[in-house]
Amino acid sequence: MRRIRQSDIDDYRRHGATVLRGVIAPTWLRRLSAAVQQNMDAPGPMANDYTDAGRSGRYFGDYCNWNRIAGYRDFAFRSNLAGMAARLMGSERVQLFHEHVLVKEPGTGEATPWHHDQPYYVIGGSQVISFWVPLDPVPRQICPRFLRGSHRWGKLFYPRRFLDGGDYDYEGPGFETVPDIDGGTQEYDITAWDLAPGDAVAFHFLTLHDAPVNASAGRRRAIAWRFFGDDARWATRPGRPSPPYPEMGLTLNDGDALPEAWFPVVWPRPAADRLERSAARS
Repeated sequence: MRRIRQSDIDDYRRHGATVLRGVIAPTWLRRLSAAVQQNMDAPGPMANDYTDAGRSGRYFGDYCNWNRIAGYRDFAFRSNLAGMAARLMGSERVQLFHEHVLVKEPGTGEATPWHHDQPYYVIGGSQVISFWVPLDPVPRQICPRFLRGSHRWGKLFYPRRFLDGGDYDYEGPGFETVPDIDGGTQEYDITAWDLAPGDAVAFHFLTLHDAPVNASAGRRRAIAWRFFGDDARWATRPGRPSPPYPEMGLTLNDGDALPEAWFPVVWPRPAADRLERSAARS
């Protein structure tokens, strides 16, 4: 599979989002497709159906299932994704934050509102990255859109609810309302791509993005993989974060290191996996 180039690193750091063509092997795509079906057949405790009863299509989301679905776990630990994260972030070490499956069936009318991810998360720091990995062909018109350079604005915007597009009930200073990107008077540098299975979009936790409705005749299955690097630390949020780690039993103080028991190290590869691969080659 294609390796990360210096141009990918430069583009990611400058724009906060870049497309990586042909970086996920077909064998992994098949395993991930089976894992998504397993997830949809047996949703986890934090699953959501964002489509109201009686409306067309289905917008399904779920996260934090890597420790119960082997296909997710193996991909996080054994694919090339964590190594790519290390190079793009410039980090010696990479920990898994979580995976987030997002499925929009044909005819789904729910759009994902403009937002960026870091205010939802209990993570502060600059070495943070997501990969949006499609399992189906994604025409540009239904691809998530990214506002280039927005990760360098130095701002935190209120998290927005996917169900109705409203702001989360956060109480505290330091947050702003997401600007009217589509209907305002300011011009923004917005980008999206035609994507094929095997491609991935890498983007910073602070990069503003949205996703259109799926008016196409095809499914739009994707998994977002979230990782963090050396400078990431716990950040307390003034409301219910997503994923809700305090409710799940993890509560730390601002600036604390993020424990490996909850967020395993996936790069460099765990020693047992390196030994297994070495034995397979010999």
